[in-house]
Amino acid sequence: MGAVEILVISLTSSLCLYFLVTLIRGLHKLWWTPIHIKNQLSSQGIKGPSYRFFHGSTKKIINMKKEAMSRPMNLSHDIFSTVLPHVHSWLDKYGNNYLQWIGPKAQLVVTEPELIKEIMNNRDNAYPKPETAPYTKKLLGDGLATSEGEKWAKMRKLANSAFHAESLKVISYS
Repeated sequence: MGAVEILVISLTSSLCLYFLVTLIRGLHKLWWTPIHIKNQLSSQGIKGPSYRFFHGSTKKIINMKKEAMSRPMNLSHDIFSTVLPHVHSWLDKYGNNYLQWIGPKAQLVVTEPELIKEIMNNRDNAYPKPETAPYTKKLLGDGLATSEGEKWAKMRKLANSAFHAESLKVISYS
């Protein structure tokens, strides 16, 4: 065998190995991980719409929104079933807490007030805020919605004092 043949064989085998590893990583991300998450949460009693390869629940959500928007609205303040038809439907079907899929990413929907209160307290920093995009920081500023830690605590204290009963009474009489 010549050096050129060995080079061609090693190059093609390396290329095949690269494609195989890429395929395995893709299947792991798009199939195995979502199925594993679904099984783990369903063993804890959290159900939800089934995962569909690659797109998750998004097609079902889009179809439900299109169908809800095509119907005429009632003249009432009950717009929840029109604005978020998938949440309205799945709350009835799966309970107060359920799992939905945005592509291959799992999204846990929590509607129980006690759990929401615990999540919002976030004393252990178990629920970090997502990184804000630079344009969002320009839009919202470096305030309560985008800050964390001590800066957030100071701003929260300032905002909280504005909503005490005495402050609100002064505003209402103005």
